[in-house]
Amino acid sequence: MNRDAGGVHYEGSAANRLWHKSAIGRVMSEDVIFLTNAEMLFCNEHRNIDLPSDNWITECLKLNPDLIEEYTILESLRKPGNKIMLSENSLNFDFNIQSESWGLRWPSDHHPRNEKPISEIRWFHSSCPLNIEELYQWCENVTQNDRIAEVLIVDNELAVVTYRIQILSPKGDMPIPKKDDYYEINQIQGSIKLSNGNIFIPYDGQWAWENIGIPYSGGRILDEDIQNILNYFISEDEDDIDISTSIKLDLINRGLHPRPGFKYGSKWRCYDTVLGEDHAPWLVVHPNNGPINWEEACLSSRLAAGVNKKWLYPIKKDIWNYISITRPPADSRWNNPTKR
Repeated sequence: MNRDAGGVHYEGSAANRLWHKSAIGRVMSEDVIFLTNAEMLFCNEHRNIDLPSDNWITECLKLNPDLIEEYTILESLRKPGNKIMLSENSLNFDFNIQSESWGLRWPSDHHPRNEKPISEIRWFHSSCPLNIEELYQWCENVTQNDRIAEVLIVDNELAVVTYRIQILSPKGDMPIPKKDDYYEINQIQGSIKLSNGNIFIPYDGQWAWENIGIPYSGGRILDEDIQNILNYFISEDEDDIDISTSIKLDLINRGLHPRPGFKYGSKWRCYDTVLGEDHAPWLVVHPNNGPINWEEACLSSRLAAGVNKKWLYPIKKDIWNYISITRPPADSRWNNPTKR
């Protein structure tokens, strides 16, 4: 067994079996495979292969302080039967893996020699900063390759949780107001400024714009965003619309009905049908108040899942796009089997 800084060259009949049965390592020759240090640890724990030396783990940790977390992630993925190819082992294949990806995943009944991977994987410590724009670009590239964008998060006690990253385009069935509708609302007389900055508009007739304002006896309450939207349609000046207003207008133009998301820890909860017909399927965060690390992102996603909603983070790419960090189906939640 020869060693280098990134792993070991493992020789013998077991090497051939490790690759052909479990897709572990990178084939160097008929009886030699290269194992990354994380794979070497996995083989020691789960394939009864001895470590290169008694102090091998200590030496490896000096070179790669992330080794324990990498092994924990690998164990979480492989123990249920997934086949995992780490990015440095994909050099012999034309899989077009993204440079940010840590590895590729196949289900238990597939193998890299015959099938394409179904997902690309990244992992982060829970304290790592959340770079939402970089995550968006990675997800977009992975999705274009018809793969799932999977992220695994590990915390200080080496507990692992799995998330899927998706770029979503929320749509609803609410009527979309036209410019003339906003002009008509602007013409309503007798508005009263409330102490919280909202305005109350007295209105005796049938309110025709269900996704604008909050109904109240004898009229409608319009929040600051709606007031800004009304001002925008009067001036048609892009400088008159801030981020919050721009996102709310985009949500309305998608046929959604945005309401305050205060109870759910988000800026808006969005209904896709008339209020009262169904629950709001979307929770949308304001970009300026979004999570700053993975611990906060996981909390937001878990809160949304707990009330059967999807959590969305808006990103401006010419138009508003929405990225979702969600828990995968129950049969695809990779958790470390060894509790510490």
